Order: sequence, then C-alpha cells, then structure tokens
Amino acid sequence: MKWRKKLVITFLVVLVGIQFVPVSRSNPPVTGEVDAPKEVLAVLKRACYDCHSNETKWPWYGYVAPISLLMQYDIAEGREHLNFSQWDKLSPTKRAKKIGEVWDEVGDGEMPLWYYLPTHPEAKLSDADKNLLKTWSQNSGS
Repeated sequence: MKWRKKLVITFLVVLVGIQFVPVSRSNPPVTGEVDAPKEVLAVLKRACYDCHSNETKWPWYGYVAPISLLMQYDIAEGREHLNFSQWDKLSPTKRAKKIGEVWDEVGDGEMPLWYYLPTHPEAKLSDADKNLLKTWSQNSGS
C-alpha cells in the first residue's frame, strides 16, 4: 500500500512540475498565402492550418502539459514539412511538389492525423473534400 501512495505522489509531483516547462505557442507572421481556389483554401484552413500554417488556434488544453508539449512538437513538425503561411518562399516547382504531397498524404489516409480528429471533428475530410484536393493536385502540375 505504501508503494502505491509513493507512486501516486510521484506522479502528481511530475505532473505539476511539467506545467512549468516552457512551451512556445507563437504564430509567426504570415509571409505568403497559398494560391488555391477558394473551395480548396476553405478545406485547407479547416483541416490543415492548425499544424501547417502560422495561424494555429491554441485550444485550452494546449496550455496543459503534457498535451501542450505534444502539440508544440506536432505543430513544429507540421510547419517544417509544409507551411501554407510561407508559400511565397517556395519556387513554383516546389509548390507543385508540395501540392502533390498534400494529396499523397490525404489519399493514403495519413492526414489529418487520426488522433487530431477526435478533438477537431471539423477537420474530417469528406469524399467531396478529398476530390477537391485531388483535382487541385492534378491541375497543379505535380
């Protein structure tokens, strides 16, 4: 019984302690918007922008560790792979490649991430959303 009490106390101390680990919730300036048809842009903003732009909306649980640490990591990774807010920094060839990668990830069911959807049901892509992204990819020379 004593070891359980020590374990619970240790867990609580660690849980409280990690609340003091600094987490950057910055949204750097948008330097260039993705050039996409408005219907495609609406889907991207709804389903992708929280992790793949500098327009992240930080929910209340994004301020509670360990979730805040995981969110910071996922957003940094997402922005590193594709950042719609820095579209102007990509060459036309790179833009076409990234658009193709968007469809590859969506078409393979890799995006949006499965664990993102329970707290962001609006990000779930319908067949119509997927068709829009697929057509956009095919028409962008990728």
